[in-house]
Amino acid sequence: MASKAAWQEPFVNIFKHFRVGEWKKASKGGDVSTYTDKTLNCSVFRIKGSVPTIGYILVPKNTSQSMGLTGRYFYLLFNPSQGKSFSIVLDVIAEDGRVVRISISNMFKEFKSTPTSLCLPFLCGSDKDMFIETKDPSRGQVSEAPSPSQVRWTCLMMDLQETLSTYLNQLHFKHLKNVKLCAYMSVKNMFTTNMLLNPELSYHDSKQLAGASSEAAAPMPRDMAFPVPKGQSWLDLYHYFRFPPKERHTDIKEKDKKKNEARSTRSLAVQEKSQPVVSSIPELGEIVTEQTDHIVDQPKNHTRSRRNRRPATPSCNTEDGGADVFVHQRADVHTEQTDHIVDQPKNHTRTRRNRRPSTPSCNTEDGGAHVFVHQRADVHKHHGETDEYVESPLPHPVWMSISEDTKEQKLLPDPILRLRRIIGFGGATTKCALWTRLGDAVVYPCHAIVISMKIDSNEQRFFIGHTDKVSALAFNGNSTMLASAQTGNYCVVRVWNYLKGNCLAMFRMQAQSVTSLSFSYSGGFLCGVGKDNHGKTLVVVWNTVNVSNGGEVSILAKTKTDVDITTMKVANFDDTRLVSCGHDNIRLWRVRSGILRSCPINLSDYKSLDFTDVAFEEGDSPDQHLDDRTLFASSQSGHIFEIDYTRVVIRNVRWLFPMPRQEKLTLNKGHGIAINSISVSPSFCATGSEDGYLRLWPLDFSGVFLEAEHEGPVSVVSISSDSMQVLAATSTGNMGFLDVTSRGYNTLMRSHTDTVLGFSVDGIRRHLTTASSDGTVRIWSMDSLHQLYDFVSEDRPCSVAFHPSEQIFSCGFNSGIVRVFDLSCGKLMVEHNDFSGEVVGLAFSPDGSSMYSAGSEGSLARYSSSGKGNQLIKVVCGLVARGTGRAPDALTVSSDSHCLAFVGPSEYTVTIANAVSLEESLRVDVSILDVDSNFLDSALKVCFSSASPKHLLVATSANKILWVDTKTGCLLRQVTKVHKHWCSSLAVSEDRRFLVTAGHISVKVWDYNMQLKTNSQMFIGHSQPINQVSFTPGQLGVVSVGDAIFLWDFLAQPMDLLLSNCSRPSSSGEVQACNELPRQSAPLPFSPPPPVDISAMDTQEFEQDVTVIGSDPSCNSKPATSFLKITEPSDVTNLNTCLQGFSTKKPVRPDCYRHFIPRFNNSTLDETAVTPQASEAAMKLKAVIGYNGNGRGNMVWSPDQGLFAYSCGGVVVVEYLNSGRQRHLQGHNEEISCLAISNDAKIMASAAIKCNSSSLICIWDIQSGDCLKTISYHRGAVQCLAFSKDDCFFLSVGDFTDPMVALWSSKTLQMLSGVTVSVPIHDAAFCPSAPAQLACVGRQSVYFGLIQSDGQDVELKVMTVRAPAEVGDVEMTAVCYHTDSLLFTATNRGHLCVWDIKTQTCFMTWEADEGEIGILLCRGNSLLTGSNTHWLRLWEVEAVLGMKPQAKAFSSKDSGKSVVLKQEIMLDGTTVSAAFDNTMDMGIVGTTAGTLWYIDWLDNSNIRLVSGHKNKVNDLAFHPNESHFATCSEDGSLRVWSFPANELVVQFQVLGQSCNCVCWSPFPSEQRISVAAGYGDGTLRIFRLATAEMERKLQPHCVAVTAIQYSANGDVIISGGKNGLIAVSNAKDGTTIRILKDHKGAAVSAIQCVNEQCKDFGMVGNELWLAASADRRISVWAADWFTHNCALLDWLTLPAPPYRQDDSPPPSLASFCPTDPSLVVYTSYGIEKDISFYSLSKKRIIKKIAMPHWATCFSLSSKSQLIALGSKERVLKLIEWTSGKFQDFLQHSDALQTSRFSPSGKLLFSVAHNEIFLWEVQGL
Repeated sequence: MASKAAWQEPFVNIFKHFRVGEWKKASKGGDVSTYTDKTLNCSVFRIKGSVPTIGYILVPKNTSQSMGLTGRYFYLLFNPSQGKSFSIVLDVIAEDGRVVRISISNMFKEFKSTPTSLCLPFLCGSDKDMFIETKDPSRGQVSEAPSPSQVRWTCLMMDLQETLSTYLNQLHFKHLKNVKLCAYMSVKNMFTTNMLLNPELSYHDSKQLAGASSEAAAPMPRDMAFPVPKGQSWLDLYHYFRFPPKERHTDIKEKDKKKNEARSTRSLAVQEKSQPVVSSIPELGEIVTEQTDHIVDQPKNHTRSRRNRRPATPSCNTEDGGADVFVHQRADVHTEQTDHIVDQPKNHTRTRRNRRPSTPSCNTEDGGAHVFVHQRADVHKHHGETDEYVESPLPHPVWMSISEDTKEQKLLPDPILRLRRIIGFGGATTKCALWTRLGDAVVYPCHAIVISMKIDSNEQRFFIGHTDKVSALAFNGNSTMLASAQTGNYCVVRVWNYLKGNCLAMFRMQAQSVTSLSFSYSGGFLCGVGKDNHGKTLVVVWNTVNVSNGGEVSILAKTKTDVDITTMKVANFDDTRLVSCGHDNIRLWRVRSGILRSCPINLSDYKSLDFTDVAFEEGDSPDQHLDDRTLFASSQSGHIFEIDYTRVVIRNVRWLFPMPRQEKLTLNKGHGIAINSISVSPSFCATGSEDGYLRLWPLDFSGVFLEAEHEGPVSVVSISSDSMQVLAATSTGNMGFLDVTSRGYNTLMRSHTDTVLGFSVDGIRRHLTTASSDGTVRIWSMDSLHQLYDFVSEDRPCSVAFHPSEQIFSCGFNSGIVRVFDLSCGKLMVEHNDFSGEVVGLAFSPDGSSMYSAGSEGSLARYSSSGKGNQLIKVVCGLVARGTGRAPDALTVSSDSHCLAFVGPSEYTVTIANAVSLEESLRVDVSILDVDSNFLDSALKVCFSSASPKHLLVATSANKILWVDTKTGCLLRQVTKVHKHWCSSLAVSEDRRFLVTAGHISVKVWDYNMQLKTNSQMFIGHSQPINQVSFTPGQLGVVSVGDAIFLWDFLAQPMDLLLSNCSRPSSSGEVQACNELPRQSAPLPFSPPPPVDISAMDTQEFEQDVTVIGSDPSCNSKPATSFLKITEPSDVTNLNTCLQGFSTKKPVRPDCYRHFIPRFNNSTLDETAVTPQASEAAMKLKAVIGYNGNGRGNMVWSPDQGLFAYSCGGVVVVEYLNSGRQRHLQGHNEEISCLAISNDAKIMASAAIKCNSSSLICIWDIQSGDCLKTISYHRGAVQCLAFSKDDCFFLSVGDFTDPMVALWSSKTLQMLSGVTVSVPIHDAAFCPSAPAQLACVGRQSVYFGLIQSDGQDVELKVMTVRAPAEVGDVEMTAVCYHTDSLLFTATNRGHLCVWDIKTQTCFMTWEADEGEIGILLCRGNSLLTGSNTHWLRLWEVEAVLGMKPQAKAFSSKDSGKSVVLKQEIMLDGTTVSAAFDNTMDMGIVGTTAGTLWYIDWLDNSNIRLVSGHKNKVNDLAFHPNESHFATCSEDGSLRVWSFPANELVVQFQVLGQSCNCVCWSPFPSEQRISVAAGYGDGTLRIFRLATAEMERKLQPHCVAVTAIQYSANGDVIISGGKNGLIAVSNAKDGTTIRILKDHKGAAVSAIQCVNEQCKDFGMVGNELWLAASADRRISVWAADWFTHNCALLDWLTLPAPPYRQDDSPPPSLASFCPTDPSLVVYTSYGIEKDISFYSLSKKRIIKKIAMPHWATCFSLSSKSQLIALGSKERVLKLIEWTSGKFQDFLQHSDALQTSRFSPSGKLLFSVAHNEIFLWEVQGL
């Protein structure tokens, strides 16, 4: 019998078998495309993505499916992208059923393994052979190597059987489940086989080797092989990577040992000629490169010791490029290390003693150790090439290859900078802003650059070429050609190809300035307006027909006139017709026979007006008749002129006033709106006015229907071609657009209106602050580049500086005042006014302890910047050179915070002072350093080298940069002719490899060591002198400021950063900080952060004239819009918000899931509704189905007392696990956020937000279920609750809107103490052994609390400690105690930190999860973590107790052995609550999926206790025999529940679709029970309950199904769609019988079928059914499905007034009366709120019942005359429709959307969002 896997022999082509490309059996994400690869000559897939997880190919389509491929060898043919990250993920099934994930990525730095995963680092091959020092991954050692010069197509072969066997304890491979390929890479194919193949073996060679027994004798399949041209070798073109390698683990260790021995003796190893050079990854594999000869041992006489070297000063003249510079000075390595030796061949290396310095030698000691080179021992050399081995204190060396013959002679990469973003708008004008034809981008000028910005992503393109500010822009009709003009004496006009970005033509206009440009629609003519030298207006029309084809631009017509022209536009319907306006004139122009003539419009009484803009209706077709065309003109007086273009007369004049505002009518009586710009579309007109309003008017200007207020006068408006968006720009440099449909405003750009003087960067939060001559200081986000804050002052700011770690910045003003601001609270901290004159320098020390300021009168001041004081420490006069020319960066502080440098006391000297005492340490006279100079040189700028405080760079007036030794003052190096003008700013990169300088309008990047022939690259773009330039933190970019803010990408090769990181010193007491990559063990922090007492902090308010205009500093992709207000004519209030003084910023939700955010709820509670007493209630709550997964910590369990409670909506459910009986605590009207239970299980606290946004805490007596007290204290939601161990206290913590920690007495329920913190708190816990101790965690901080009692007075003291630097800028999300001396905290990046409570220091961290950890529990030596990766993990932390925090000998390797992952379970959602017993053996966990799981660690099992829907429940249906009920949800799930147990029986899930409606088949037989559901894709799915499988799928609709019902006999299914079509389908075969279009155009909201003989109504049939639709129409039908008869019986239409609310109108509901099917009960939006009873026999309404609210759902009882009615006001109303008696029930926390009586009428279901309540009906 053949094996089931026989079809997989000899191999399986995965891409072909799963039809990758059709995407039916495979899926893709992100940017996945195909292209023809030139190397392979075939089509391949390219995978791109901003992050690897976004762009991917997944086979098979869903991870729940399995490929079942049994071939043990997996082959992948791929090509990784140069410099990009990629990952390959394989899910493999082992024989024991375990799923093992194998991940291969170049992002991994080390090997990592768990029982279910392997993380394998990958290094791409290169043309040059590289050797990577191999270490043992089991010992936590990693291997690194330089990045390759290029990548090749690679064949990756993985032996899956050997991989599992080697690394996972002899685990056996069963089959391959799925494969996921993530960006960036190109992929040809992948396949599996049981044969070992040789990729370099061709079919021809394999035939010759047919008799051989070689392991790799089989060739690759033809469609899998890489092509090899004739005469070339496979190994020269491609890479082959095999994993695991042929060598066993012991063999690898033996090789490592031999290599280490060879390296220790500094000898060259001899290898066999046939052995290929291999790039090894730790125990991972091999990359076959090429087989060549190798070098023999180097003679010993080529080595000499370091002590024989003499120090020398290298020459750095830019003419020769400093080619002789060979040895780098290292200031961070001690000179005492003299035992290093150099192995150098004579022919390849020069020593320093053979060189003569070009700069006078300084008689100084060598300040640092040199970097020496060692000959490589095991890699062959090519002609003239030497390899340098850089000696490093790190445990892993780094190799780099240098060839003297091919040494690079210029700075690389070229270019090294790339302009990424410009923050700025305007310059010469703010009246130019254009839409593209598609409306997806805007084009605008920023000084000398034209920018095109995408409105969805804010991505910018630049048109660079102008040498002065751009003054005019114009597009042709289809936005393919762009014209721009610049100011100046000889104005240059450029024509661009907009799509390609290249300049097509450039020509001059003999004018002083160009004020207007206009393209014809076709692009054949361009018109320009300017002023000549005599002040006359010059109008020129150019012929641009052939410019796109390379032709020349010629003047078609030209004229000079005395007429003032402000704006001139070419008509969009005729290239020869133009229109202009200006002071006292509107003129029509025409070009004929090369002559430009004009005709004025007779303005009659309006001759003295200043006209600002003209516009034709947008959207007019060129063939439209002239008689139908209207010209609009705007004026400064507020008049709008409508001009008949054909008759050249004024048709209408309108004087626009603001919309009726009482205050404005009083002030502006007699004055209209000064209109600066106008734009007209076929449906409306947009105006921009001087009062800052963008207004939209109908074409008859009857009134404003939409307006947006701006901060300044609106200078230009433009309507997009589709009339959906309106662009607006202001004279204050702001630009945005108004979305007409959504009435939302999006800010595209904010900018300074004057020169930017200086900037500073906050590297931790990636904020950029700038100071400008416009009097503002602005804070920008470095990521989104949106403005976060705007500080306005009458005093002009001069310089700014960010604190290196705190959210604080300082600003110096021209009055000499220095102000320090705290951004965390948006307030002024302190103001210093210690000296007169302008502040020319401002700097913080890198350690953050001090701040320094320098004044233009020569004063220097030092302030304390640590702690809360920020007090002045010392002021010294006469130290700094006088004058303002050195602002804004006249000061520089060394990287070790020990030295301070500045120019002074005179302009010819530079002083280096002690940073603490400000006493002079060294003074250097720069005027005498160059003895050959003919004039006196003065110092302009100073800058310390970033990596070494021993180098000070000085920019001089002679256009030089001097390198000065800070110890001796000697000149080490100098560069001349730095810029054409003097250097205005300079900065050194963090790795001290690059220098950036600014001079006039150019930026230059230099090789810091000046070793190249061409040492610099120059970049232009600014139109005004640059004031400051610097690298961004991390050396990823450069910022330059002057006329605008330019942000450049720094494109240096990754090798530079790698070399820098590997050359830093390290000691045994230090461990590298977390780099967010997988690691083997947990590192120790460098040093504990100092604790800060915040309990006694009283923020002092200062009075000043500074104004803060702030917006939400979030990471939202859309710009902040706090300064805009959108209004509608029905509500015309003054929407301008003027902020006086400082305005606090809007609270921002923390970036962590642990923080509770209430779900969106637009319903309002009816406060007038009265609920009945429990004894009088007509129904009582029987059961609550579901758990609120949106809560946080909203489940409690006391195993000793047998108490289990959780929340669902506003109800606390107390459930007894043994019996399943529920008790409900009802006291909240809103969603409950958290719960807490006392340790004796007698008291429980619950918290929920109230309607007025304040919180409500209920204290419950658990035994009786009574509410003891309600507390309303916190202004926002309550984040967490906690009881102390002795139950004397309980704690409540407010959310991010009100981060208050409140301490309460559990006995008196009175507040004892409260502390307000400045950052959100996410979790809190009491110490289990010391009730007076507690801890809270929040943003980057841990708060240690201590309760101090003095008689009746209780005070909560809180100490704050910063998170360790290893975990980075994180949110501390969870906290728990281990013992009385240890504390565990978690972060939103998956780290766990261990703290010593006594010293309040963190002594250990490790990465416990890939995502955010939100749950921490500790019982004994077991630690539980739950995260948003769905993993629940149990750790053994016993070894942590033995670690001493003060000991510094613990390495990351030791820390990794301290914690052990014992067990882990994958759940169905993010963990939000957990409770376990004292032994951590069993517990209960809640997830965001709405599930409560019972966890048993002893047998590693989990059981579902409570299940609910995560999303909104759309429908609910009872089975006729009441044995089951079904619910469906927006998440695509259909759930079937058993009754009365209310347990989930089966769940049917359809991914990506919403399940909108559900119904049961009427068959009573258990085997025939089916449930049908309608979905958002228009399908009906029928599921058989007995088999738990889908029985049939139907698609009678093309839109979402909104209602569904089986016929009374079950033969057909009637369904209604969102488009109003009703389909009748055969339930047996799924065919569509008929389509009814009577309700077409309105969604069907209800369908019902009943058994009823229709002869009483004069119709044929045995069944009645009805349908109701959203347009308030109800149709009643008589049907006999057996004979296919279906006829309309009656038609009801409900009259109603227009619905004017913001939300959708109430649904139309209808149902047959259960006791009398001839009655139709219906309700809908109408004239009155009522329920109507319509008689089909009498054809009239026989009864109405008035209602206080519109009904959103209703149901009629079949046994009693009851109606259950739900409303948006959260009221569930039970009405007896015969008497009108009713009762209200208010248990739901959201609007009701479903109510259903059971068939017996004894039970009632009500649904609000995902809350499902079951009521027992007793009757009214």
